[in-house]
Order: sequence, then structure tokens, then C-alpha cells
Amino acid sequence: MTPLNATRCELGEGAFWHPERAEFFWFDILGRKLHSLARTWDFPEMTSAMGWVDASSVLIASETRLMLFDLDTGTDRTLCALEAGNAATRSNDGRADPQGGFWIGTMGKAAQKGAGSIWRYHRGELRRLLRDITIPNAICFPPDGQSACFTDTATQQVMRVALDAEGWPRAAPECWLDLRAENLNPDGAVFDASGTFWVAQWGASRVAAYAPDGRFLRAVTFPAPHTSCPAFGGPTLSDLYCTTAREHRPTPTALDGATFRAPGVSRGQPEHRVIP
Repeated sequence: MTPLNATRCELGEGAFWHPERAEFFWFDILGRKLHSLARTWDFPEMTSAMGWVDASSVLIASETRLMLFDLDTGTDRTLCALEAGNAATRSNDGRADPQGGFWIGTMGKAAQKGAGSIWRYHRGELRRLLRDITIPNAICFPPDGQSACFTDTATQQVMRVALDAEGWPRAAPECWLDLRAENLNPDGAVFDASGTFWVAQWGASRVAAYAPDGRFLRAVTFPAPHTSCPAFGGPTLSDLYCTTAREHRPTPTALDGATFRAPGVSRGQPEHRVIP
């Protein structure tokens, strides 16, 4: 499998297919960059995830704020602070929900135990949903919009929480997928249109697919071990994109940190629009 281009990320994340632009984007968190096949944007601090607002505007999470960023002009304005007073944390995995909100996880820059949280931004309000998270990942939403999934990668468990009509949690999270017995580390994830859960597994060189009842179905392998975030894209949303990382690779290969595309894997959901 060949990489999308020559870009290699120290920590690739935030894989994202913009449905109105028909364009693929991804972040290098530690490199402080946002990439597309057409160009690269540099930021003064780490950025990690996005949601689309319209054809040119996207919400981007950084280590200190949520911003509205114009992809055409490169200008931005702050929507709200995000742990701006805590220099020890940064943003990590995030995704828009079906109700127009945006979920974003924070974590310690050195992955300090329990230093992070999971937040939700909805129509101008930022609310902390969960505390004591070490590495927040796998934030995604099944097609029915009635629940959310997430993980603290350090636990090797994917959690699921029921949502109310406005998209706020209405119950305590419960373990939905337990990967401890297989020693697998869930990272970024996405649901496809059928409700299959696709999760990158850090250190395992793959994105694995699980049925709605948690049964393992199959895996797509990539030639770099630290697979970090999947996304479906392409004209029919059937191509599986996946970022990878060079981070924690003592002797990186030429493909570590590359971003890949596997064609015709499954039919994805369009990314949900953020209503700022």
C-alpha cells in the first residue's frame, strides 16, 4: 500500500473528509500542522481535530482553544478557551456529533495519568463530560445518533454512552468493547453507514472492524505499526484513510508517519456539520 504523498507526521491524527469540499485533511499534532493534498497550514500551537461548518469554515481544536478557521484565507477567530490555563495539556481526538455539537478530548502532553478530559461544545457552550482521562480517543457516533463511543486508550476499553435528543449524555458510560485480553490499544475510530465500528489500533498496524454487538469482523492492515485515526472518504465514501505516527518509534522506517488510503473498504457516513 502506497502513502498518499511524501508527508510524514510525527503524530498523525484527525483524519477528516470534508463533505462539501470533497477534500481530505489530517493533522500532525506534534508538528503543529494541518495537511491536505493541496497545501499545509502551520499553527503556533498543537492542533488535533476538526469539524466542518460550511464549505470554507471548520472548527479546529488546539491545545488552548476551539477556533473557527477559514481554509481559504487561513484566518481564524476563537470560539472559546479549552483548558487555556493548563499548560500541561493539549487537545487530542475529536469529532462532530449528529446534533451539531463537537466532542474533544484533552490529555497531558506527556500522557500523564488522568490529566485529561472529554468536552462537548454545542451552540456556544463548552461543557466537560468526563474527567480523569489519560489518552482520549475513538470519539464517534453510530448512524442512529442515540449514543457516543470513546476510549481512554490506556484502559484498552471502548465505552458507549446514551445521548438525549440534544446530544448530551443521559446515562453513565458502559464498556462496549474490551480489548484487554488481546492487548490491543484503541486509538481513533469511526462508524460506517451500516453501524460497523472501525478503530485504529496503535502498535498493531491495522484498523479493525467490529459489528454493533462487538464481534470482530475483519481488519485492514497498513505498513506502519502506529495506526492512529481512520476516516472514510472519496466520491462514494468507500475509501478508508488512516494516519500513522513516527512517535515512539526508535528506528522509524520510511513509511512511519505516512497517511494511507485503502480503496473500496466500506461505505462511510458523511461527517456531521458543527453548528457553532
